[in-house]
Amino acid sequence: MPSRRHALLAWAVPRLRGARDLDTPELERARIEECHAAWGQVQPGLPTKGIRGFANDVAVTTETVSNPAVDFPAVDFPAYVLTPRGVTITRTLFYVHGGGFVAPMHRTHVVYATRLARALGARVVMPAYPLTPEHTVHDSHGALADLAARWAADGPLVLAGDSAGGGIALALAQTLRDRGGPQPSHLLLISPWVDLTTSTPETVALDAIDPWLFLGKLRTYAAWWAGSPDTLGRPEASPALADLDGLPPALMFCGTRDLLVAGCRLLADRAAGSTWDLTYVEEPDLIHVYPILPLIPERHEAWRRTLEFLR
Repeated sequence: MPSRRHALLAWAVPRLRGARDLDTPELERARIEECHAAWGQVQPGLPTKGIRGFANDVAVTTETVSNPAVDFPAVDFPAYVLTPRGVTITRTLFYVHGGGFVAPMHRTHVVYATRLARALGARVVMPAYPLTPEHTVHDSHGALADLAARWAADGPLVLAGDSAGGGIALALAQTLRDRGGPQPSHLLLISPWVDLTTSTPETVALDAIDPWLFLGKLRTYAAWWAGSPDTLGRPEASPALADLDGLPPALMFCGTRDLLVAGCRLLADRAAGSTWDLTYVEEPDLIHVYPILPLIPERHEAWRRTLEFLR
């Protein structure tokens, strides 16, 4: 049974964030584009305000990433390299943040990624990829794969992500596998969004019990991110539907009050019929991205299993 703190968070977070389904795709698009326009760039920057001791504990550098694809216009975006001070760096954690492809990096992502990096003796690379509806997967996938490949060539690399970022991380692992060259050593997927087609029959029933995610938004955001119906089922958008053989060992978490659990189950079922070594942890009645949420005791067991897997 979930803890009282988890129950309180499941009730409070959606209300504090004003979570509800969209009215219409057109109104939702106008709302999000208005928010994005206020930043004046692809994302508003590294969200470190309020993180205690961050400036003293972590060194930050920024590099500019460009999409090399000739079929799409070049889109430059930053990738932040966060190096914990006083730690011997032995590997790189390439962490892709969630947010439904529409929301920027949140301080929760930074706190979790830097905490994990310190425990592992790693630096963190956190790309602030361009968001939808202004951009699609085509504007960043190739550039993210190039960036991950470069860091993999530099030493051991862990590919990780939560929610939409977890789907991106898995898609990047597939692209790096297909390219050849240095590969990630591990994959860490936290409530990943891996099937943008939302075609599994149980998805509609899950919509009724997830307090945070909404099926109307998921379908709309997925269509924007894919850019066209033909792309929705392609590997770069829906990696759960792609070839899974030859991927690095992976650990995946999801709760059953999570609209994305249907895609995680699909991925786990398909992995069982492949050569891919995937460990799937599904926790009853827990909400979206529970391993990275603050204050709840349920995250401690996920943290223990994560360190055990990555060490």
